[in-house]
Amino acid sequence: MIKSPQLSIALVQTNLYWKDKVANLAMLEEKMWEIDNKVDLIILPEMFPTGFSMDAAELAEPMNLNVCKWMKQMAAQKNTTIAGSAIIKVDGSYHNRLLWVSPDGMIQHYDKRHLFRMADEDRTFSAGESLPIFELHGWKICPQICYDLRFPIWSRNRMIDRSLAYDLIFYVASWPAARVSAWDALLPARAIENLSYSIGVNRVEADGNGIKYNGHSAGYDFKGNQLEFLGEGEKITVLTLDAKALDSYREKFPAWMDSDNFLIQ
Repeated sequence: MIKSPQLSIALVQTNLYWKDKVANLAMLEEKMWEIDNKVDLIILPEMFPTGFSMDAAELAEPMNLNVCKWMKQMAAQKNTTIAGSAIIKVDGSYHNRLLWVSPDGMIQHYDKRHLFRMADEDRTFSAGESLPIFELHGWKICPQICYDLRFPIWSRNRMIDRSLAYDLIFYVASWPAARVSAWDALLPARAIENLSYSIGVNRVEADGNGIKYNGHSAGYDFKGNQLEFLGEGEKITVLTLDAKALDSYREKFPAWMDSDNFLIQ
């Protein structure tokens, strides 16, 4: 499928109620109805129903229960794709799972590969083993979750049939304010090295563990130029990506053709 000329994406930077799914889904529903313009994709933060918690046994739910049903309902009503991660239980294992829900009710997912050991995430959740590439109106889109941002090999935009695997990479996150300088530096780096658009959506304020978050959700073009920056408060921004500008730059500056081939073990 040929890429649509533009792709419009809403970045939802918000505080989250601590371990309260009902309150978070109600709050996010209100925020999404504040998006007046028709958008192609709405991106929510990491673990948007609960906040970033290791209480998986308490908070997890299987696929196609409350969170998935809510996302299906909102995607259908808003006629848009919605993405964000939640705690999902599958066959006795817990996953920090990014859910990609289309208006027709189809759900695709990506399980977080790099688990944040400093918060015991690696002891609580099972790591993802595969990296899907989603498609939206002809755009190829690579999903990532928070700590994945520090590991560029996993997200490397590799050449497939003499073209790049994806056009946009995005991160849903609960990235603490104490390390936001790394977030600010690595988001544009991922754009530059992969010759793709790069977007990060982070939460704000403090969680139930006293960890503070200050947002800095942002979007960057394929040169690393900042297109949007949401600052530190609650905010929703709609960012429009340009296919012609992306394809033209890749043609004029085909650095991707000199990339190294490798296998991830």
